[in-house]
Amino acid sequence: MISIALLSRPGLMDPMKALLARELPGVTVSSWPEPATREAELAVCWKPEPGALAAMPKLKLIHSIAAGVDNILSDPTLPDVPLCRIVDPDITSAMTEFVLWATLYFHRDFDRVISNARDGLWRRYDQYAAKDRRVGILGLGALGTDAALRLVDLGFAVSAWSRSPKQLAGVTTFSGADALDAFLSETDILVSLLPLTPSTVGLLDAARLSRLPKGAALILCSRGEHVVTDDLVGLLRSGHLRGAVLDVFEQEPLPSDHPLWREPGVLVTPHMAAIASWETITLQVADNARRLLRGEPLLNTVDRARGY
Repeated sequence: MISIALLSRPGLMDPMKALLARELPGVTVSSWPEPATREAELAVCWKPEPGALAAMPKLKLIHSIAAGVDNILSDPTLPDVPLCRIVDPDITSAMTEFVLWATLYFHRDFDRVISNARDGLWRRYDQYAAKDRRVGILGLGALGTDAALRLVDLGFAVSAWSRSPKQLAGVTTFSGADALDAFLSETDILVSLLPLTPSTVGLLDAARLSRLPKGAALILCSRGEHVVTDDLVGLLRSGHLRGAVLDVFEQEPLPSDHPLWREPGVLVTPHMAAIASWETITLQVADNARRLLRGEPLLNTVDRARGY
């Protein structure tokens, strides 16, 4: 039977141990940096320590516990073995729920009303029909596509930007670097659902965020590295941007003394938009472990050149 190493911060993946033993009788499971991990054939990872995977000479497969693999690909010593990720329909539904909620948070002025309520201030705001609110989706993978279509169902004016051309019913689509500024200029509520790749790190800097119309808002539920935080805060304080819902950060957990917690107009959520269950993760890892042993094609493999 295969030997598996769990690589993450201490204790994070402990719930998988019993589940892997159930799915793969006879499996050997160890946690980094236990000595047994160096003999592992399959590594299950979330933000593995740089160089750890290269220290496993018998490694045949690396498996993320999430849809994103940027936390693994960032290791310059990453071994040249297959890399797989988790694909979970429930994650897509959960992400869409989060995007819908955050969009309504700004569209229906809950950000302002909640702030006013703390001060005992009764104030109504002009309401806008959904068709008059322009929501822009950055990234048209599975997550972006589902969110865009659900927003269309609610009547919003939806546009989307992707690296390569795509068509989606009811959605105005933009593609390529040359179209990004035009996309941003027509967006009242920007939702970032991009994968993190070298080309998207720092994509949302002062220059790009300034392309959004005055009073626009940001919903960030992709990766914290997409946004230049100081630039975002500067545009919020200048009044160019109305607010931001931030679910992901370069450093997680976000330190309790980080200024974003107290920045007016910013709502911090604890990377909760979409989380796969340990049961789902384990079933997909175990399926690929069996496929590896039988020499069958693996599921949900990553194109390293594209980063997803």
